[in-house]
Amino acid sequence: MDLARSTIRVIILGAGKGGTALLELFTRSPDVEVVGMTDLNPDAPGLRLAKNLGIPTTTDALALIAERRADLIVDVTGDPKLGAQLVQHKPPRAEILGGKAALLIWKLAQHEQDLRDQLIQAEKLACIGTLASGIAHEINNPLYTITGLSEHLREETRPEVIRDYVEDIIKSGRRIADIVQDLNAFARRSHREEQCNVNLNHTLDEAVKMAARRATMVDQIKVVTQYGDVPPVRGNADELLQVFVNLVTNAVQAMEGQGTLTLSTSSANGFVFTTIKDTGPGIPYNNLNQIFDPFFTTKEQGKGTGLGLHIVRDIVIQHGGRVTVDSTLGQGATFTVKLPVLQIP
Repeated sequence: MDLARSTIRVIILGAGKGGTALLELFTRSPDVEVVGMTDLNPDAPGLRLAKNLGIPTTTDALALIAERRADLIVDVTGDPKLGAQLVQHKPPRAEILGGKAALLIWKLAQHEQDLRDQLIQAEKLACIGTLASGIAHEINNPLYTITGLSEHLREETRPEVIRDYVEDIIKSGRRIADIVQDLNAFARRSHREEQCNVNLNHTLDEAVKMAARRATMVDQIKVVTQYGDVPPVRGNADELLQVFVNLVTNAVQAMEGQGTLTLSTSSANGFVFTTIKDTGPGIPYNNLNQIFDPFFTTKEQGKGTGLGLHIVRDIVIQHGGRVTVDSTLGQGATFTVKLPVLQIP
């Protein structure tokens, strides 16, 4: 057997913090297939993620080992009694990784996860940098209003006019506060533990609002929304917003200020499907297989990190979903994000 090319089939025992980190790490590796996960707690976070990914789960470790053919069994339960039973019940060719070795792998997975979080934050700040000129322009408009009306107030004596001016100044000040609040919310560092119910229709609207602050997002771009009555998904709202800000911003950049941006949502078979379609030049066929690779970019030097779509895919996978792209030269591109719906007990 060619070990360099073979897929390693893995069972993870333990679905707490350590098992979840290993599951996230293994699912990002093309040469690792997680064939099962177990934990005595049926509500363990790793089991929820595994179910979303379509990976078999159970609370019976020995039954899972007997049913699934695995090359490697990773035991992060910390249960010495289970370790002794594994030796007796494991398939002949399967290897067991437990104890200090499993702890080391878990620590490496945690380190990799921390690096991923830092990468997501760095890309988020880079995205804010591309929005800077649009945000400055948006703040300047109400700021001019405040400055102009304040100067008129110096000499105005009519109470009703003064009242109108003050109302306009207050509205402009609140507008600036809203812009800053939106920016701060997007820029803040998200935490993996912050899970909530997310309405993707609202998230798309927020993403368009952020992307609209780009200098290139002008009136010539028509935004068409085709939202379905979709159920919520469970996830990190900040990270999911970052996914759609990236996709919408890329679509806007591709159209160079002119075209139609179509956003749609629908649900089927336990998943919510979100599509972002543009009428830009499209993506060359040879680039489609590389577009989610880290540091791959077709933008001019200094105008892109090459990490945006890689992080988009990474976040979507962590939420138990999948992102795909379809494009024909001259006919634009369509990105589809598939996320599991919130499971209500």
